[in-house]
Amino acid sequence: MNRNHLIVLYSLLILCWALLIFNLVKTNSQEHAAAVSSPKLSRLSTQLDSVQVFPLPDSLTFAGEIVPLDIEDVRERLDREIHVNAYWQSNMILLMKRSRKFLPQIEEILKENGVPEDFKYLAMAESALMNVASPAGARGFWQFMPDTGKEYGLEISNDVDERYHLEKSTLAATKYLNKAHQKFGDWTSVAASYNMGQSGFSRRQRDQLSQNYYDLYLNEETSRYMFRILAFKVIFEKPERYGFFLNEEDYYTLPEMREITVREDIKDLATWAKQYDANYKLLKLYNPWLRDKNLNVKKGRTYTIQLPL
Repeated sequence: MNRNHLIVLYSLLILCWALLIFNLVKTNSQEHAAAVSSPKLSRLSTQLDSVQVFPLPDSLTFAGEIVPLDIEDVRERLDREIHVNAYWQSNMILLMKRSRKFLPQIEEILKENGVPEDFKYLAMAESALMNVASPAGARGFWQFMPDTGKEYGLEISNDVDERYHLEKSTLAATKYLNKAHQKFGDWTSVAASYNMGQSGFSRRQRDQLSQNYYDLYLNEETSRYMFRILAFKVIFEKPERYGFFLNEEDYYTLPEMREITVREDIKDLATWAKQYDANYKLLKLYNPWLRDKNLNVKKGRTYTIQLPL
């Protein structure tokens, strides 16, 4: 191959590369234009292209009680939890999606029993609205320990654990919270004591000669706990300000349910579920308080099992 042939070949190769690069640039420009024309994609693009410093609210309350944002360390601790949770996007998005399934029932039970609605954010801090289990033995949305759960009326046995029952465990939580309020006199102390225990919180108040949560020097977990609750409230009340844009169809919902009253032992829950045109998975999914493959019913006791229509 002579020199002229090589020059022609190299020229063709350069032309091909130029055409390829031109097409790539054109494609990217079109995709960018499509993103800009779509509000949702445009917002996402803006979020990915920059890291935003979120503003603190001008004022804030918890259960009607003022959060003293004029105190510097209070502002800094709230600022930390807002940014930690706002930038843990996967957790916050799933929590928001999940909230539509469970918050309406929680809010109703809190209201009916005289507990401020803001305590729904405590349930978020405890469990992220999931029936989780802690290494220490706490269970459910409200993370009751076995003895405390039984003290407030929950059945905990080999085949039934009502700490996993949303309605009954929330009702038990309202009893606990109202009793704590009788002791402490303010809801902020009630929330903080839920984390470290009433005796432990009372001891810190006594030792430090202060009743106000915001004036107490506490362990790292409890020190952050109240501000994690506040951060959930701030973000949930104005999600767009913190970069979360959910449409109505994004939220999870519960199906319409039917209730079946059980007064006798169920020897095999899988077989029982089939009799009601359901299956074992659906039975366990919507009745997580059923902890075994069977259900023993004591004399005079009844249970209500929920299944999708």
